[in-house]
Amino acid sequence: MPVPDYQKLFLPILRFASDRQEHSHPQAVEAVVKHFNLTEDDCNELLPSGTQRKLSNRASWSRFHLIKAGLLEAVSRGRFKITARGTELLNTNPAEINLKLLNQYPEFAEFRLSNRQSKPTVEDVSEPDGDIRQQTPQELLESSYQALHRQLAQELLDRIGQSSPRFFEKLVVDLLVSMGYGGSRKDAGKAIGKTGDEGIDGIIKEDRLGLDAVYIQAKRWKGTVGRPEIQAFAGSLEGHRARKGVFITTSQFSPDAKEYINRIEKKIILIDGQQLASLSIEYKVGVMDVISYSVRKLDLDYFEEE
Repeated sequence: MPVPDYQKLFLPILRFASDRQEHSHPQAVEAVVKHFNLTEDDCNELLPSGTQRKLSNRASWSRFHLIKAGLLEAVSRGRFKITARGTELLNTNPAEINLKLLNQYPEFAEFRLSNRQSKPTVEDVSEPDGDIRQQTPQELLESSYQALHRQLAQELLDRIGQSSPRFFEKLVVDLLVSMGYGGSRKDAGKAIGKTGDEGIDGIIKEDRLGLDAVYIQAKRWKGTVGRPEIQAFAGSLEGHRARKGVFITTSQFSPDAKEYINRIEKKIILIDGQQLASLSIEYKVGVMDVISYSVRKLDLDYFEEE
């Protein structure tokens, strides 16, 4: 089953803490796994950034809200326990605990109000059908970032498709140099030249010392690049005395083409349009920073008293 949203974790976590003992975050996550019978795949599902497990992130935000409502209290680094208010709420045998219920507590209502005055909170953001979006603030930030990334990637591909062969050559050279290939910009520019068929090819240094050579072929194609094109590329490596190659296209590769490179001795990397755009964004080729956000978290070591 999909990982439950953070509000659905309120009641299981509070019930888990009902023994009035101190508990850790990993223990709370384990309790949630048992409650919802989550599979290993469910538990390993990552946030869009791939930096944290979605279940752990949602359990953290759930615990955070319960503490803000005074139902749990943080007792030491990474540890918590239920409060008298939390026990009192459980004694009413609630069918569920959600943000609306938590808002009855003055501390939590004040917390939400102060957040709304400074910036939208997770509960302020609604889906088109009016339902509250069941994502944590971090998930909202990351999913919004991914949406902007996809939009920018498509804009990049559109502009590359409209550009001249010479500009396409420049973009490929700039990207490879930014990634650490080709030595200097001047060296890489000399090593790669146009072929006149909406593509470029050449041989560049694998690193600044020129310890190995990489054969490059890049084509602004609209159709799918199939196995025959990759086979021809692999054959051309012999004539250029190259053991490694990179084939770049603005379109995509067929399954046969991808399967073929896994069965040959030479090392060939395939970069399709989406990856080309993503690499350009990552290495800031043809794009620029508009605004940056730094997400911080509490440094618990700082508050450790001697």
